[in-house]
Amino acid sequence: MLMSSQEWPAQKVREWLLAILRFAVTLDQADLATVQAIAIEMDRLGSHPEAATFAFFARSSAEFCHAIANKDDPNSIALLHRQLARIDDRRLRRALEAALDCEQRTARRTGKRDDGKLWKGLTPTRY
Repeated sequence: MLMSSQEWPAQKVREWLLAILRFAVTLDQADLATVQAIAIEMDRLGSHPEAATFAFFARSSAEFCHAIANKDDPNSIALLHRQLARIDDRRLRRALEAALDCEQRTARRTGKRDDGKLWKGLTPTRY
């Protein structure tokens, strides 16, 4: 099946993000290599022969995967949130958030926890 010129980049970005998701789940070096290979291919396809080397996806992949591998570092948590906010596909973003357990890490870092206090005072009273 042939893709239109507008569908191709979106499909390639989705493939790249799915590779990042796989790395987030496995933390396997082979999956990291796959992310890097896809990023290099995307950068090569996005560059012009007369322009300087385009390295957006390679650089983003390195930052994203480093942050994934170092999830407990506060700088990594902030970077992960920024990267996740850039993902338009809601299902893919949520899958990555779940794989990275971002909400739990943010709560631990900030010390904010629900502990059931959210609902305190909202229980029905009897008159």
